[in-house]
Amino acid sequence: MGTHITFKRPDGKEAHGYLANAAQGNAPGVVVIQEWWGLSEQIKGLTDRFALAGFDALAPDLYNGVVVPYHDTEAANKEMGSLDFIDATTQTVRGAAQYLGRNGAKVGLTGFCLGGAVTIIGACKIPELGAAVAFYGIPPEQAAKPADVRVPLQGHFATRDDWCTPQLVDAFESAMKAAGKTAEFYRYEADHAFVNEQRAAVHDREAAELAWGRAAEFFHKHLG
Repeated sequence: MGTHITFKRPDGKEAHGYLANAAQGNAPGVVVIQEWWGLSEQIKGLTDRFALAGFDALAPDLYNGVVVPYHDTEAANKEMGSLDFIDATTQTVRGAAQYLGRNGAKVGLTGFCLGGAVTIIGACKIPELGAAVAFYGIPPEQAAKPADVRVPLQGHFATRDDWCTPQLVDAFESAMKAAGKTAEFYRYEADHAFVNEQRAAVHDREAAELAWGRAAEFFHKHLG
């Protein structure tokens, strides 16, 4: 239902993404950030789902056309390792937020895995945001300090996660609360990437649907 578009970053460079519009006009916006595999068909499907839920949704392509097959974790790790997270967030992701908010709509940010970490960086560094929802991703503190989160933040995390570990999540949540920030974190008895229905080995439909409902409700509450 969506379409591929080109939009401008704040520095004037062009970026690309997948846009799915809500049926109604003047809808709030949600920027959707990919996993470490790239802008996959699964992420496009989630972008479509946000549109069906009443949001104009845009998934920027942080890998510039590269999509890694699910079995090739080495290639995915290489792509993620070569990504400049700060530039991607403050330029490409912010440009996507500005595009969705160009007519005055409130805009939220969400992401999965790599995109979860980008979401938290964005919650600290993108002034156009009204809310953020991170799925199983926490950035290193040098990229985003818990005390610097400037918007309401919801998080969805797996108890069986060797990348975004429960200890990492607990520490970030505690630091946010100590700084007086709004933190609404949920844990699921599931594996990393449990929302991804294309990966049968880790997908947990019940947890995914529960997290989806919470995320959509959170965005409607804060964005309209």
